[in-house]
Amino acid sequence: MRAVVLVGGFGTRLRPLTLDRPKQMLPIIGRPMIEPVIEHLAGHGIDDVVLSMGYKPDAFTAQYPTGEVAGVRLHFAVEPEPLDTAGAIRFAALDAGIDERFVVMNADCLTDIDVSALVAFHDARGAEGTIALHKVTDPSAFGVVPTDADGKVEAFVEKPPADEAPTDLINAGIYVLEPSVLDRIAPDRRVSIEREVFPAMVEAGTLYAAADDAYWIDAGTPALYIRAQLDMVDGHRGAPVEGVDPQASIDPAAEVAHSVVGAGCVVGAGAVVRDSVLLPGSTVADGSVVERTVLAFRAQVGAGAALTDCVIGDDEVVPDGTRLDDVRQPAPD
Repeated sequence: MRAVVLVGGFGTRLRPLTLDRPKQMLPIIGRPMIEPVIEHLAGHGIDDVVLSMGYKPDAFTAQYPTGEVAGVRLHFAVEPEPLDTAGAIRFAALDAGIDERFVVMNADCLTDIDVSALVAFHDARGAEGTIALHKVTDPSAFGVVPTDADGKVEAFVEKPPADEAPTDLINAGIYVLEPSVLDRIAPDRRVSIEREVFPAMVEAGTLYAAADDAYWIDAGTPALYIRAQLDMVDGHRGAPVEGVDPQASIDPAAEVAHSVVGAGCVVGAGAVVRDSVLLPGSTVADGSVVERTVLAFRAQVGAGAALTDCVIGDDEVVPDGTRLDDVRQPAPD
């Protein structure tokens, strides 16, 4: 079975972390985000993945020069221009020669959803397309998908106000599609699968959806990028993992609590790091406090500084004694 994995987005919600790399190449406990996504698909029998790329595609080809991850063959499909979600799927599938049922996955969704069960559900109903659904408390930031008792989609409502949402089941960004769906996508313009293709399939009565209560998170914002990793530290996805890399240097007089600290990081005497992610090579100097913050590669926080809810980019320096709250450095355009 083959899959198209969408990795072409600009990662604007994560800037400045994504100024120099696609978001799927950001580390999740020391490994690029794309790797657990592909490993999850491999666990459900997918042995060939087409990466639908647009933004900084060379980052993927450089990281995986052999064209393989976790025993899965990679095909690199680089969009000539942004084509939106459906356009990207069509381009990638045709570029790779996909002509049979296939899976699609958004690569910033970290999940344990049972893809095998989704495919079986799809086959049992003779669906043209099937969407994995996930229950959330506030569906207003997502596409919500009401269905009938058999799973046939009755509507596809993109980002409704919370008090008007017809259901709390959202589009989880995993689809099973027949190749006929590609014929529904115009070849010469940007096409959204959520706003154009899925509503047309609802009208045709060929779109189904199935709920799965497995772990799911969209790691597309700094807060959720932190949470995705702390969930692993806390054991919400299998056995707890160690968040502090053995090659990090933590002063005995420092406090590192509920955080991820990458290789080569330095945390000085009296410093406090809580609920944060320090990417490899970053430094927190003596007496500084870093809370709910992401420090990118080689970022430096000076002595006695205090950072809360911040994102500090690659090689950025926060001077001694600085106080920052909800700041991104450098600021996004």
